[in-house]
Amino acid sequence: MNNRDLIISGRHLPLTESLKAYVREKTDKLFRHEERIVRIRIELEGGNSQSREPTFRARGIIEIAGRDMFASEVSDDMYKSIDLLTDKLTRMIRRRSRLERVKRKNPQSVEIPSVLPKVATA
Repeated sequence: MNNRDLIISGRHLPLTESLKAYVREKTDKLFRHEERIVRIRIELEGGNSQSREPTFRARGIIEIAGRDMFASEVSDDMYKSIDLLTDKLTRMIRRRSRLERVKRKNPQSVEIPSVLPKVATA
């Protein structure tokens, strides 16, 4: 069973309760897809003062058994960035699961020589 460890942080952006609730709602499906997720980190970054149009970046890090997964999305709306990020992370988890299933169904044979070389001890 997963304890659903979720960390939400913001840079140059106030984290409102509605924004946190939206991230929790969207990341809940990630936990349902994969039981081996240890932690999900979502970093939300506010607009860029150098450009005229506001840009919002959402970064996601999934800590999972094996290699961690990283994704990032940028758009002109924070909620849109969160949607795009969770969709990308969902696709990454599904792809990983599909590849693991293929490897389980098609095991590779390993040839072991009849005589194993002895290791010299120093």
